[in-house]
Amino acid sequence: MIKDNIIIIKNEIIEALKKSGRNENEASLIAVSKTKPVNMIKEAYDCGMRDFGENKVQELVDKYDRLPNDIRWHLIGHLQTNKVKYIIDKAAIDTPFITEKDIVDSLDCLKYAEQ
Repeated sequence: MIKDNIIIIKNEIIEALKKSGRNENEASLIAVSKTKPVNMIKEAYDCGMRDFGENKVQELVDKYDRLPNDIRWHLIGHLQTNKVKYIIDKAAIDTPFITEKDIVDSLDCLKYAEQ
């Protein structure tokens, strides 16, 4: 079921890009994995997905250690002030959950960006 859904969504994205005159590499599909168990994420991974979105820092950290290391993690949703310390400046030192390949998509405060 996951494989079929990924194929359908990817095809819809390709068609939408064609209709708009854009190239296929101008859009990315991010599988929102929040609240999903590791086995479902692994199934999507086995189908070629490499971008996964989490909205809770704790859940991202937990899943990071249990899944392949070539996943590109996206922190989505609101980033709480008390969680910023787990995200800011982690790319430079290649910590266990935010590396240079990972992305915070939900930064909504200039103060955090300046840190």
